Amino acid sequence: MNEKTPTSELSLYYLKTCPYCIRVLVAMKQLGLEIRLKNIRKEAAYREELIQGGGKPQVPCLRIGEDAQAIWIYESG
Repeated sequence: MNEKTPTSELSLYYLKTCPYCIRVLVAMKQLGLEIRLKNIRKEAAYREELIQGGGKPQVPCLRIGEDAQAIWIYESG
């Protein structure tokens, strides 16, 4: 059986030094969430994914879903 975990379709696009990203990363740790992290400075392909899917290179951005119907959320709160 191939069950998905609640966070298996989540990706967080971030920058290591962004204060808003740090806020989200701390909250993830406190909540015990394991979300795929995509540092857009370390990997140019992640930045391109963010621009193509979400429309802008702003971080943090949470991508919900893995297909063309994915939802992109630009908010740290």
